[in-house]
Amino acid sequence: MFIESIIKLLADSGFAALTWQSVVMIAVSCVLIYLAIVKKFEPLLLLPIAFGVLLANMPLADLMAAPPSASEAGGLLYYLYFGVKKGIYPSLIFLGIGAMTDFGPLIARPSSLFMGAGAQLGISIAFIIAGVLGFTPAEASSIGIIGGADGPTAIYLTSRLAPHLLAPIAIAAYSYMALIPLIQPPIMRALTTKKEREIKMEQLREVSKLEKVCFPICVTIFCVLLLPSVAPLLGMLMLGNLFKESGVVDRLSDTAQNAMVNIVTIFLGLTVGATAAGEQFLKPETLKIIALGLTAFAFSTVGGLLIGKLMCVLSGGKVNPLIGSAGVSAVPMAARVSQVEGQKANPSNFLLMHAMGPNVAGVIGSAVAAGILLSLFG
Repeated sequence: MFIESIIKLLADSGFAALTWQSVVMIAVSCVLIYLAIVKKFEPLLLLPIAFGVLLANMPLADLMAAPPSASEAGGLLYYLYFGVKKGIYPSLIFLGIGAMTDFGPLIARPSSLFMGAGAQLGISIAFIIAGVLGFTPAEASSIGIIGGADGPTAIYLTSRLAPHLLAPIAIAAYSYMALIPLIQPPIMRALTTKKEREIKMEQLREVSKLEKVCFPICVTIFCVLLLPSVAPLLGMLMLGNLFKESGVVDRLSDTAQNAMVNIVTIFLGLTVGATAAGEQFLKPETLKIIALGLTAFAFSTVGGLLIGKLMCVLSGGKVNPLIGSAGVSAVPMAARVSQVEGQKANPSNFLLMHAMGPNVAGVIGSAVAAGILLSLFG
C-alpha cells in the first residue's frame, strides 16, 4: 500500500510531467539567475524575470493559466500579467524613471537631442531586416524597438503589437542592456580616433529651476499633441520628472523613485519571465529575435556615434563623439561607458554629465519611436 501511494504521488507530480522544453527552460532560468546574482547583470529586473521563467516552466503549477470558467480562479501570475497586457507596469516604471532623471544636461545642450535621435538607427535597421526574414510589420516593430535599449518601452510596444513575442524580446532587451559595457566599447573604439576620444569638453552651463520645471510640461504638450499614442509612456516620464523638479511634492517624488518603482519592477519582471514557457519560447524565431536584437543595439550605438562625430566637426572639435554612444536610452549605464572610454584615452577627461544629455534624449527618443510604430501598425 505504501509503495503504491508513493508511485501514485510521483505519477501525479510535476516530475512525471517534465518535458525536454521544461528542462531546457529551467536550465536557462538558472543561467539568468547566475548572471543576475554573480555577474550583477541588471539584477533588479533580470532576477525577477529569471524566476518568472522558472515558475512558468514548472509542470502542473499553472501559474499563468487562464480561469477554466467564470466561477473558477486562474493562476496567480495570470492576474498579475494584466499590468503588462494593459500597459500599466511599463508606464509606472517610466513614472519612476522620470522622478530619478535629471534633464539638466539635455536642457543645457539641446543639440544632444540629435544624438539621441541618431541612436534610434538600430530600430529602423532591425525593422527592415526582420521584414525581410518574414516577420509581420507589427512583429518587426516589436523586434526593432530592442535597439532603443529601453526595456519598459520594448515591453509596452510588444504587449500591444506582438504579445506572443514578449518573452524573447524582453529577455533580449534586458540582456543587451546589461551587456552594454561589453557591446559598446569595441564599436566606440572602431568608429572614433584616439584624438577624438581625448577631446575635453567645456563645463555645461547651469540650468535654472524655471527651465527644469517648464521642460516636462512643454515636452508633454508638444509630443502628445504631435503623437497622441506616446502619451502613456512620455506622459508618465514627464510627470515623474515634474514631481522631482517642482520641489513641492517630495513625498510623491520619493515614492515614485523608490517604493512604487520597486514594487512594479517585481511584478513586471516576474510576469514577463512567466511568458517564457518552453513550448512557445524554444522556436527558431527566438534565435532570430536575439540576433536581430543585437544587430539593432549595435546599429543604435553606431548611429549615435556618427551624429557625435558630425557634431565634433561642426563644433570645431569641441564635442567628444564618444558621448553619442550614450544616445541609447539605458540610463545611466551608457553614459558611464562613455565616461570610462573617455578616461582611458585621457585620464583627465570627464564626460559623464555631457553624456547624460544624449542619454536622457534617448529615453525620449525611444518612447517617441514606439509611439510612431504603434500609430503605424497598432
